[in-house]
This record gives sequence, C-alpha cells and structure tokens, in this order.
Amino acid sequence: MQVDSPKVPNPSRMLPKHAPMNQFFVNDGELVVGGERLSMLAARVGQTPFYAYDRTLMCSRVATLRKVLPKQVKLHYAMKANPMPAVVGLMAGLVDGIDVASAGELKVALDAGANPCEVSFAGPGKRDNELRQAVASRVLINIESFREVSALEAISSELGLPARVAVRVNPDFELKGSGMKMGGGPKPFGVDVEQMPELLANIGRAGLDFEGFHLFAGSQNLLSESICDAQQKAYELALRLAQQAPLPVRFLNLGGGFGIPYFPGDQPLDLAPIGDNLARLVQRAQTDLPHASLVIELGRFLVGEAGVYVTRIVDRKISRDHVYLVADGGLHHHLAASGNFGQVVRKNYPVTIGNQLDSQNVETASVVGPLCTPLDLLADRLTLPVAQVGDLVVVFQSGAYGASASPQGFLGHPVCIEVLV
Repeated sequence: MQVDSPKVPNPSRMLPKHAPMNQFFVNDGELVVGGERLSMLAARVGQTPFYAYDRTLMCSRVATLRKVLPKQVKLHYAMKANPMPAVVGLMAGLVDGIDVASAGELKVALDAGANPCEVSFAGPGKRDNELRQAVASRVLINIESFREVSALEAISSELGLPARVAVRVNPDFELKGSGMKMGGGPKPFGVDVEQMPELLANIGRAGLDFEGFHLFAGSQNLLSESICDAQQKAYELALRLAQQAPLPVRFLNLGGGFGIPYFPGDQPLDLAPIGDNLARLVQRAQTDLPHASLVIELGRFLVGEAGVYVTRIVDRKISRDHVYLVADGGLHHHLAASGNFGQVVRKNYPVTIGNQLDSQNVETASVVGPLCTPLDLLADRLTLPVAQVGDLVVVFQSGAYGASASPQGFLGHPVCIEVLV
C-alpha cells in the first residue's frame, strides 16, 4: 500500500560525503521504498539482507528518457546490469529491446516476453551451443571474432536458418571520462576496426543475414559532452564501414555509457545535450542510412538508482575508539559497494541507517559485514545516525551490478533475497 508521505529535498541529509539521494520518500524517519516503510518492507521480505527495487522509479526513468530521446531512437535494456527475472519482465514492457550476454540471460529475456526480433546477444566468448540457441531463437548476434563467423555459417547450414548478425566493432577511440573503457586500444571485445573489411567480406561469403553494427566505447560516464562526442564518432565510423558491408545497414547500436552519481562531487548526467545530439544524428541517418534503426543500450542508468541493499546490524563494537557496525550482509552480496568491483581507490557508496533518518544524534562509524576478511567493508568512517543492533543499514544506488555481480557463495553465508516493489 502506498504510504502518504512528503518527499524531502534530501533524505540522505546525514550523508554529507555523498551525492544526494533524493529519489526516495521518507516517512516518520524511515526510508520508503515502493510505497513501504523500510521496517515494514523488511518484515514483508522475511529476512535480511535483501535487495529491493522500486518499479515506480524504473518506470519514471524510462519515461524521462522517452521525453528527451528522439522517437526514432530505440531504447534497449542491457540486462547484465540487473537480470532479476521480475525486473527484466518489467523492463521488457517499457523499452524497445533487450541486450543479453549469455544463453542464460537469453532464456530469461525470452521467458519475460521480450520480442526476439529486438533481442541482441553480445559477448566475447560465445560457445557454439550458445550460438546455436541464438540462431534458433532468431535473435540478433553481435559477432566479436572471425571464429564466430565460421561457427555461425556451419550452424546456419545445420538449422537451415541464416543467422541474424551485426558486428561489434572495437573502435579506434574511447569514451573519455568513462568509469570503464570498453573500446579503443587492445580489447577482448569486438573486432578491431582495422580488421573490419576482411570480416565483412567473410560475413558476405558465409551468407549470414547482416544487419549492422554495435559500437560501445565505455560505461558510467557523467559527462554529456563526452557521450555526444562518442556517439558522433561511432556514427561516422559506421558510415565508413557501411560502404563495405554485404547488405544495407538496418541496425546501428551507438552504445550507452550513461552514468549515475555515486561519490562526492558527482552530478547527475545532463540528458538534454544528448537528446539534441541524437536528434541531429537521426536527421542525418534519414539520408545516410535510410534503412537503419538507431539504438541506445543502457543498463545501470535505467535501474541503478531504483535499488537499495538492506542489511541488519547484528553487533556494535568499539575498537580503539572507533565504532564498527557489524551487519549480516557484506561484500558477498554487494561486491561493488565494498570497493572490490573495479574501483582503483575505494570510495563509499551512499549509505545510511534507513530507520533512523530523523535522528539528530550522529557519529562516525564503519559498516562491516560478517566475513572473515578486512575487505568486507560497506562504509568506511562515515557520519551516520547513531545505530544499534537491529537497525537497518541501507546502501543506495544498488539497482545495478549488485546480487548477480557478487560472490554469494563465499564463506558459505546465506544468499540474499531480491524483491521488486
């Protein structure tokens, strides 16, 4: 049931070291997720730790994008960000297509009702059996090596069904300012642009159903000018490659890279310049690539801010004057928040005590998990409301790369629950 509660300007006011987390409501000092006060949600779930994903926030994010993006640009959800079946089912009804990275994800997407014609399959190590499943499912396969061309030729002949293919290109540029660079220089992803003429000729000789290109230069970028620059370069590169393609380009995935704020000084991505830039590219494509659909592939940006990780304090310890709040969840459920999922220098995710948001008593404390390793750290020396055993720790920005990206079997602790609310 929806809780009637005002939205406060900054429910994370106890978190001066973080980007503001103002996407959630607060009621009587408790965070509200999916219309439920946190303590009631925890009772409903039946255990901690858990992830909770707010469907209203996901719908709102897609609606916001639709207002900015030209209507001709297709929006795809990269489900590696959050492959929970209920989330994929929700997103399948909101976006135009789903991007998968394994046969396992392909099954989830198709089970969720995704249109196979709008499902694309990427990944640098596709096994022959995965390629066979993809061809039989009639989804678009993003070729990433010469071996895949040969394998798909044989599979297409075996099944009597030409494989639908695009080529993932490793461009000669990168997405400047991105948290993770996926293109430019030597990469395991895609085919180097220098090798594209030979690869495209091989696709033509193999009789595969060529549809277009996939260019993905980087991820987690908060600079709209960098994203616009990468999109423009990707478009120009696709135009050059189209001249050597065996068939007209019908699909052009310009990638994503849209970031969300996590750390001090982070500002939300300004979407307006990106929308304007895409509008110009759409207009050009009507002449340059008249048969092509332009696609934007997003994962974290669609779901990341809609999720929280919730863990309960099971002990409070003071060691040499420093407070440690020991929780029942940690890096085995949320590797990214522990700083062990790509961070070079560890930074705190936005963290608070979700049932003590109106407390005036604060302290400097660290939140640690139950594992026997000093790496099991969810928050290091943060200003937090004074917390006791039984209180609920909330890690914001947890809707992407959480449960599925974490070593849940480590040390034999229970796995966490995920709920869509």
